Amino acid sequence: MARRFSAPYQSEPVSGLASWARNLAVFSVVAVVVSILIVRFGFLEMKPALATFFGALACAGLSILVSLAAFAAIWQNGSRGMSRILLALVIDVMVLAYPAYLGLQYRKLPPIHDITTDPIDPPRFDALARLRAGDGANTAVYAGLYSAEQQRQAYPDIEPVDLETPVLRAYQITLQLVNKRKWLVIDERPPQPPRQIGHIEAVARTPIMGFREDVSIRVAPDGEDSRVDIRSSSRYFEGDLGSNAARVAKLIDDLNTAVDSDNLKPAKKPQLPVKLPAKTVKK
Repeated sequence: MARRFSAPYQSEPVSGLASWARNLAVFSVVAVVVSILIVRFGFLEMKPALATFFGALACAGLSILVSLAAFAAIWQNGSRGMSRILLALVIDVMVLAYPAYLGLQYRKLPPIHDITTDPIDPPRFDALARLRAGDGANTAVYAGLYSAEQQRQAYPDIEPVDLETPVLRAYQITLQLVNKRKWLVIDERPPQPPRQIGHIEAVARTPIMGFREDVSIRVAPDGEDSRVDIRSSSRYFEGDLGSNAARVAKLIDDLNTAVDSDNLKPAKKPQLPVKLPAKTVKK
């Protein structure tokens, strides 16, 4: 008859709270990814997407509380599960870190969503106006002098772009920069007589969530030179957390750099016609 050996000791059970903490953390990551896909591909309206996103953040916060309770339980009864608690906390920090940063930015920055280089006569949304007519979308009309004053205090460097180049060349450079950024161009009208003003309307996206932010650019002649005015406005939300101002400032810098580089290019020397040797006629 075979002899049965018992284990020298019985391993401690895994804490149920630790498993719950890990599961909640994993679920929060899945919910965040789903909310991003909903916004970027337009599967649902904005409100369900935001509800999913904030629900994910709530799950991550609940996971932290359950992790603390699991740690206290393990400390008292000696059960296993510390690795699950640590995994849950790492995931929770990754999920909550960027929203926490955005929350701090929201407290620091003014609650405006419409940034322009010309608050008196901002570039208009013509083709984009119909896209901003949906439920919950911000109006296509500029926010007004209150927003302009808030912008002046928070972003004093946002000013019109004066370029030492003809208006048609300025328009071409601007359109190249817009295409390089892979913004969705909705309308483009190059400067043509008798009205020598170019106009570009495009849709940009925020880096992570992919929220739509509309851009209107006006390129007008200024004597022999040109002037570019830019407007960037969030389609949703009252505050943009500085994304529109950052977009306008970066485009201003790139325009100045591109035009300076274009002006420094050496002019092509005209090629003189090559004189062929005269043919000798044999007699």
